[in-house]
Amino acid sequence: MSRPIQRVEDYTNTCLVMGLVNLLWIFAVIWVFLGLPAIMVIAVILNAGINRIDPGRKSHRPRT
Repeated sequence: MSRPIQRVEDYTNTCLVMGLVNLLWIFAVIWVFLGLPAIMVIAVILNAGINRIDPGRKSHRPRT
């Protein structure tokens, strides 16, 4: 049986919010056990990794 193709819900915002929630609680646990300097090092590493994944991000921005 074939059914007509329908639009699906966009869960992008939900996924991003839950990712932020998970990142915050993981940072809180690391902060408790290792302290603030460890959080700062991890944040710098994550930022570098994100920038490395998408180096052309600035060229893809729509012009305003």
